[in-house]
Amino acid sequence: MAFALLLGPLVLVHELGHYWVGRWFGVHADAFSIGFGREIAGWTDRRGTRWKLSILPLGGYVQFAGDMNPASVGADHSQLSAWERSRSFHCKPLWQRFLIVLAGPATNLFVAVAIFAAFNFVYGRIEASPVIANFATPSAAHAAGLQVGDKIVAINGTPIKGFEDIRANVLPYPGETVPVTVLRDGAERTYQVAIASRTIRDEFGNESRIGQIGIAAGQVQRIEMGAAESVTHAFDQSFGIMGTMVTGIRQIVTGKRSVEELGGPVKIAKYSGQRLAMGWQEFVYFTALISINLAFINLLPIPALDGGHLAFYVAEAVRRKPLDARSQEWAFRTGMAFLLALMVFVTLNDILPRNLF
Repeated sequence: MAFALLLGPLVLVHELGHYWVGRWFGVHADAFSIGFGREIAGWTDRRGTRWKLSILPLGGYVQFAGDMNPASVGADHSQLSAWERSRSFHCKPLWQRFLIVLAGPATNLFVAVAIFAAFNFVYGRIEASPVIANFATPSAAHAAGLQVGDKIVAINGTPIKGFEDIRANVLPYPGETVPVTVLRDGAERTYQVAIASRTIRDEFGNESRIGQIGIAAGQVQRIEMGAAESVTHAFDQSFGIMGTMVTGIRQIVTGKRSVEELGGPVKIAKYSGQRLAMGWQEFVYFTALISINLAFINLLPIPALDGGHLAFYVAEAVRRKPLDARSQEWAFRTGMAFLLALMVFVTLNDILPRNLF
């Protein structure tokens, strides 16, 4: 139930992003589907668009006029009439096609920003100075030479403004050694800190590996935020989470993190139920995180995803002509095969014992 409450609306707003921008540019939608595969319910509106619910609920699509399939591979439109060309997606200018495809992930991002902004406006933000008030035992920072009273001004070259910035630049990097610059007695000093790796477990038994340097902040205060600041901070939060995702993928590719940390629909369903049991605030916040995930994943330059289409449009802009239909079709078939294989892998990763991978 919680999984449907989570994923259904997020898929809906994603596809509505494509649909409304396409409609704005005069593109006709032949079908709007939540889910893939066989239709289990639906209706046709007065514009001729078939709105339907399909049997496989892991996603959705808008099939525009001129699409050969739900992956938006273009059919031959050389024989189309002027009226048919005017409402065909693939006959629209490149910049319009780019915006129509971008609208889906952008809508998911805006949903997350809206949720974060609402939380920021209602609850404010917690702020603490990046001055070290105390050390844990043991402490990687203390072992590296940092002292109580040091003000951390940069980690790995990233400026630090508050204690939350320290967390953002330490938690994703367990086991890595990074330069930490502190302000002490009016002078800056840099130390190489080996970030400790710690596996934590929540109240539901879910495990995650994080980095820690063993420092504590001093006075913590809640700062109220106005409407404009709430929105700008929400964008910072969203792009920060995306940056963490990029870091996680890079670490998995380079072997610094295990592929066991990849999660699929089973894990999302599990977490969504747990968050709903904790209260609507936790569930809504988790919804924002998944919405950012959907935006990020769809922007990856993989054929069959929105990012793959966008990559083709960038190539078309550079080449001043599109790739031929056969090349695009093979690329999308390859991309779809990769996505299906990845889906099977992460699903098995969710349900099989960890020691099998």
